[in-house]
Amino acid sequence: MQHANWRYDTAEDMGLTFVNRLKRFPREPDPLVYGARFAAALAIRVALRAYHRFEIIGRDNLPREGSFVLVANHASHLDAVALLSALPLRSLNRVFPLAARDYFCANELRFVFAAIIANVILCDRKSKGEEGLKLCRQMLEAPGNVLVMFPEGTRAIDDRVGTFRRGVGLLLAGASYPAVPCYLDGPGRALPKGGLIPRPKRVRLAIGEPRSYKRVESSDAGALRICADLRGAVLALGSDTRAQTARSISQEVYQ
Repeated sequence: MQHANWRYDTAEDMGLTFVNRLKRFPREPDPLVYGARFAAALAIRVALRAYHRFEIIGRDNLPREGSFVLVANHASHLDAVALLSALPLRSLNRVFPLAARDYFCANELRFVFAAIIANVILCDRKSKGEEGLKLCRQMLEAPGNVLVMFPEGTRAIDDRVGTFRRGVGLLLAGASYPAVPCYLDGPGRALPKGGLIPRPKRVRLAIGEPRSYKRVESSDAGALRICADLRGAVLALGSDTRAQTARSISQEVYQ
């Protein structure tokens, strides 16, 4: 009887604390974390529908295969979970929102919550970003991964969309994976910056058509062009979404 040769390797995060295992990337598979993430996703989707009357416009624009980047405006902690709720449940463990290390690591409980629920990747807002860009590219090279980016870098305190930082442009310039512009209307009113308890405000997510920057030169000038183009796409989606929201409110008032 012949015995097959096999090899057993321990997980790379063996011996680390639970929190430090969550801080690693790529993370080792963890059935308990996966189960908690799936349960939380179901609860969040139900809550968004029931409490915030969550609506998704343009879901068909999401690529059905390959890796891609979701780019959206940022006004609330609800933004990431709203974007995650637009994606299939089967892809939960392959979606990675970028999160500011200085904010989420300031409180261990906050980080654990964000890592389990949203599968965040930590990034340094004050660094030059070379290490972060390398990590993002590595993640996007694997088929079927989704990176969620908020290029403004921080939450807005009103409905205005701020300047997009050049990191998203440097990531996408000359890259084969597409970027999908999105506009979130309502999260800033439902859970504004500094708020703790969500308000029952309507939330809408508009998803635009994928954009490719494969032919854009990988340079500072190319990155700035991409940032301006993506911001323009997000603003255009915002104009349409706000107009639709206003029509809906008007109809509700006169019904």
